[in-house]
Amino acid sequence: MASELCTSEHEIKVAAPAEDIYRLLAEAENWPQLFPPNIYVDRVERTEREERIRIWATAGDTVKNWTSHRILSPEELRITFRQESSAHPVAAMEGSWHIEALPSGESLVRLGHAFRAVDETGLAWLGEVVDRNSRAELESLKVIGESKSATDELTCSFTDTVRIEGDARDAFDFIYEAQLWTERLPHVATVSLEEPVPGLQTLEMDTRANDGTTHTTKSYRVSLAPHRIAYKQVTLPALLTLHTGCWTFTPDGNSIAASSEHTFRVNEAAIAQVLGPETTVSGAIDFVRTTLSRNSTATLTHAKAYAEGRARGSRS
Repeated sequence: MASELCTSEHEIKVAAPAEDIYRLLAEAENWPQLFPPNIYVDRVERTEREERIRIWATAGDTVKNWTSHRILSPEELRITFRQESSAHPVAAMEGSWHIEALPSGESLVRLGHAFRAVDETGLAWLGEVVDRNSRAELESLKVIGESKSATDELTCSFTDTVRIEGDARDAFDFIYEAQLWTERLPHVATVSLEEPVPGLQTLEMDTRANDGTTHTTKSYRVSLAPHRIAYKQVTLPALLTLHTGCWTFTPDGNSIAASSEHTFRVNEAAIAQVLGPETTVSGAIDFVRTTLSRNSTATLTHAKAYAEGRARGSRS
């Protein structure tokens, strides 16, 4: 029997225009870069004022996935949401974001929830998760909202693409089967891959740099077979505060465009220690971009050889 209905409200003041804060909240596809708990957001459909999105996010030490229907009201600076499909132990969840423009020029952001759990035991856990994630999201919204220009200067997005004369599924499988990367990719030293539910992976690996050193990362990966694998790193090297990405495989006639998309944010406080006191922010961004691009291009090149080898084998 479902628990009683519980409500909660959290709020925070942000020294930024209300319209700017609303825009950050409306662009749900960017939430993995905005909110620490969010791993990936997939927009299923959208009209001018309504949308349906699928969200993958951490809840405590687990990852949950649900579908939400959102109503966007820019004139009122309000976004309401209701989960259409929920993850255990959530029985029902709805709420709203409301941004109020204050006379001081600040914005008051209110995040409200109303929820039920499948039982009373689940309700205690759910209440803690809602409280913890709400606080984390509002704090992150404040930090990014108040320093957006500085944050933008530390952030870089780019894409590498390799053309493959093969099947998208074979290229997808090469990336999806990351447990085999120590055998398939020379820059990967060790790998640990877990898949508690189909399509959701936890990937930990040590990657070799050109100087022989290794760095350890941990990522959550969301598989949308056979054309997309999205990920968010939750254990990062010292030089980064954010790294999200996506592998995509787009059919184009008899070939496919295999791409690796990255968005990363450098840790300004660590630049001097990691790269030397003379290194600028732009120099650190160039260093990270070069490193990530080299590894992703190498991975795509090996995926190309694998998929094209499979294609030749099927024709022989």
